[in-house]
Amino acid sequence: MASDTVGPPESGPKSPVTPRDAASLVLLRDGKDGPEVLMGRRPLAARFMPGVYVFPGGAVEDPDYAMRTSRALADDVLARLKRRTEETLAVALGWTAIRETWEETGVILGSAGTAEGSDDCPALRAFAAEGVAPDLQALDYLMRAVTPSYLPIRFNTRFFVADGSNLRGTLAPRDELEDAAWLSVEEALTLNIVNVTEIVLDAARRYWRERPAPDPARPIPMFTQHTPGEIVLVDE
Repeated sequence: MASDTVGPPESGPKSPVTPRDAASLVLLRDGKDGPEVLMGRRPLAARFMPGVYVFPGGAVEDPDYAMRTSRALADDVLARLKRRTEETLAVALGWTAIRETWEETGVILGSAGTAEGSDDCPALRAFAAEGVAPDLQALDYLMRAVTPSYLPIRFNTRFFVADGSNLRGTLAPRDELEDAAWLSVEEALTLNIVNVTEIVLDAARRYWRERPAPDPARPIPMFTQHTPGEIVLVDE
């Protein structure tokens, strides 16, 4: 069941912490009981959302800006991202979602193509070993969420969605995401999740059912909270 927020308000600096740019990937596939989603549980020792089930994802890192792939973001996806961010960050966000998914679950969203980037990037080496390039073209932009300003750790997260039917690599739990597994969306909604994850799951299930056509003008929902229990969900 979804909890109200990602954590209790804490005493801290008077000015809100600036949220870090981050990306998360919602991978979906058809299952016998409806759509399935890839999720895992954050370790109990984690500083942010301990013990909570989440999608793979994480913060943008400086080397992410150096990645270039022939499987670039679709034009309509890039147009929607650019409503709120610069193009260089938009591309880095797409790669971050894919890189973090590999780091946290071992699965690779890739297709035939070429890629280049930081020489010291284990994820890119893993893609090259599979003979594929990171497939940013497979991503669609689903929604955005900003951690409430009253919390001491904050992220400005863009949630991407992609078809997970033909992934490469081997699914295996990692240190950052325990019990990574494919779950029916209905089962995922019963787990220990926060309210934004519930909202993203509902949006992803609707997306999978409707399969919307590419559209640069498609509204993008944005989620945040000003106070515990005060959910803000608006279209951007």
